[in-house]
Amino acid sequence: MIEGVRRYGQRPWWNLFVASSYLGVALVLYATNLYALRTENQLPVWVLVGQSMVLFAAQLFRHKAPIPALAIASCIMVYDFTYDLPLPVMIVFIDLLFCATLGASKRAAQVILGVMIALAVGISLVDGIASADWRRAFFTTVNLFTLLVVPIWWSFNIRQHEELLQAERKQSRQLRQIAELDRRTAVNAERSRMARDLHDVVAGHLSAIAIQSEALLTMVDDEKERKLVRTVLESVRQNSLQSLAEMRSMIDILRADGGTADPRTAPARLAELDKLLDSARAGGLSLDVHKSFDELPVAVDLAAYRIIQEALTNALKHAGGGGARVDVQVAGEELIIEVLNEMTGPPGKGTGTGLVNMRERAHAVGGDFQAGPWQGGWRVRAVLPMGGVAS
Repeated sequence: MIEGVRRYGQRPWWNLFVASSYLGVALVLYATNLYALRTENQLPVWVLVGQSMVLFAAQLFRHKAPIPALAIASCIMVYDFTYDLPLPVMIVFIDLLFCATLGASKRAAQVILGVMIALAVGISLVDGIASADWRRAFFTTVNLFTLLVVPIWWSFNIRQHEELLQAERKQSRQLRQIAELDRRTAVNAERSRMARDLHDVVAGHLSAIAIQSEALLTMVDDEKERKLVRTVLESVRQNSLQSLAEMRSMIDILRADGGTADPRTAPARLAELDKLLDSARAGGLSLDVHKSFDELPVAVDLAAYRIIQEALTNALKHAGGGGARVDVQVAGEELIIEVLNEMTGPPGKGTGTGLVNMRERAHAVGGDFQAGPWQGGWRVRAVLPMGGVAS
């Protein structure tokens, strides 16, 4: 509201309207002889009208040059103070005092305040000493403070509100910038999560398909092998379908306005761990599985599934034809995952993205992740708190 009043007051015709209104009021008061408490000790009316014309010109610059306009009004008021102070002069002086304090710099406004306080106190002391009537001097001080200090106090309040308004605007701009940065951070984090999911889906399932296909090509064509071929092909088909389903789920998430996917294509969890284990066995990996868990938090459930999936994919690459042990146990308020496999294959020449993804998934739910050589093999171990919250 304050800003609206200020914009309204800065219109070119507004000062002319205000000055004309004050001049009209002054002329009416002079014509009706109501311009002062006593009219005996007064300047001639034509002098007072001339003063009002000068004040009219000063008010035209109440915003462009408030200090000079106030100086002109102050000179007229001090001159008239030797008589009974006319009401029209007092009204214009209060208006110009308010405009000068509001429009000047903060230091200039403080100087004006100090001068007016000193003027009010000085006039009251002189009046008390001259008249020896300190009761009169006290009430003179009260009247002068009302005349000289109250407009300044009012303008200081408006300045303070404007400063608060500017501070609020600055804070609002900063909050918008922070919100935009948070939005960009959230988008980047979501892209990183999507990249991890894409890697897990594509690298996990398609690596299993490649390994199983290679195993199929080296088999001997006999009855026993044909049954095994069928098993491998069924696993290949299952992995392919699962890859497509999960990829479709991610695409649905990207396209959905609310960021929710079709529940029929929700990301895989530990409830589908058996399918993952069957796929690893079909790839030629001998598994010793120990699992014990109930309902898990969604973030922990998905992180655990992806960690085991990546660990088994790596085991297929580096322990083909060998064995691996998978432990998934709940201990207190933690889910402990451990995948230990033999190192029967050649050393890995990968990029390490899988290990990075597993570590990030564990840390995202507040857990701990370790991977490295262990007792002649390779161990992946993750401890996920049951109350973990994805970052």
